[in-house]
Amino acid sequence: MNQRMLTLSPRPRGFHLITDEIEAALPLAQLPSGLLHLQLQHTSASLTLNENCDPTVRGDFSAFFDRLVPDGSAYFRHDYEGDDDIPAHIKSSLLGTSLLLPVRQGRLGLGQWQGIYLGEHRDHGGARRLLTTLMG
Repeated sequence: MNQRMLTLSPRPRGFHLITDEIEAALPLAQLPSGLLHLQLQHTSASLTLNENCDPTVRGDFSAFFDRLVPDGSAYFRHDYEGDDDIPAHIKSSLLGTSLLLPVRQGRLGLGQWQGIYLGEHRDHGGARRLLTTLMG
């Protein structure tokens, strides 16, 4: 088993492909088959697996979630860190903060059009910590 903490650089609000960054940081080639568990250690960002080719998909994800859980809604009370505070937590809970992915022939066993997204739900979320556990 191999466990590492990755620090993802700060990104603007939105959905960002991080597949290449994860693959480059891990010794996947040493593992013919196994599992990779990813755990984002934050409550205002998320991980999800989806379309990795057309960037309009990521923009549509942002538009949908920002409309579903809008900043500054009058009924939200948890706004200590700004209008995007509780909306970011809700989006994180809806999408989740972990993924379990197969490793096959020393690579992530993703579908042709699949990529790992970091969902940054804050205007100024900062660097994000990602705990990776490679098993096999």
